[in-house]
Amino acid sequence: MDLSILTEALASKSYDKIAVICDNLMLQVAAEGTAFQNEWPYAIHLLGHIYADDINSARFLWKSIPPAIKEVQPEVGAAWKIGQKLWLRDYGGVHEEIRGFNWSPETQCLVAAFSDIYTRKMFQLAAAAYSTISVQDAALFWGMNEDEATKYALLEGWTLDEASRMLTVKKQPVVAEQKLDPGKLQRLTEYMFHLEH
Repeated sequence: MDLSILTEALASKSYDKIAVICDNLMLQVAAEGTAFQNEWPYAIHLLGHIYADDINSARFLWKSIPPAIKEVQPEVGAAWKIGQKLWLRDYGGVHEEIRGFNWSPETQCLVAAFSDIYTRKMFQLAAAAYSTISVQDAALFWGMNEDEATKYALLEGWTLDEASRMLTVKKQPVVAEQKLDPGKLQRLTEYMFHLEH
C-alpha cells in the first residue's frame, strides 16, 4: 500500500487535502482487494475530516473502523473524541480533547494546525455573536487560560473592563455591497455572446 501522496501532503502541511487523499486511497486499496485495515492511518484520516470541518464524514468513517482497531490504536479514539465534541458543539471540550492526548509525531502537526484554525473560528464566532463576553467564557471558547484569552482579545483590538472582567468586542467594519449597474451587465452579456458566436 503506497501512502506516499499522504506523506507528502502531511510534510507540505496541505492539511486541507488530507481527507480527500485518504478517501481516494481507501477506495483505491479496497478496489484492488488489498487487506489494509491493520495498516490504515485511521487517526490521520479522521483528523483530516475534522480539519476539513466534515464531521458527518468523520462520523461515518468512525462507524466503519473495525472494533479491534479502535481497541489497539488509542489515537484513533482520541481523534474521534474531538469529533464527538464538535458534533455536540462542546467548544471547550474540543480543546480539552486536543490537549488531553499525547499525539504521535505523525499527527501532532495536523492536530496543532486544527487547533489554530478552530481557535480562530471560535474567535470569529464570538466576535459575530457578542458585543461583550466575560473573560472566563472567552477562555473556554478559545481553549486558553484567562490571561491568554485576555491577551489574545486585546491584540485583536478588543477592550477589557478590569472591574467586571468583561471584554468588549471590536466590531469589524461592515463592507457595503456594490450595486450592479444593469447597463454594465447588459454590455457584459452582449460581449460574452459576441465571443461565443
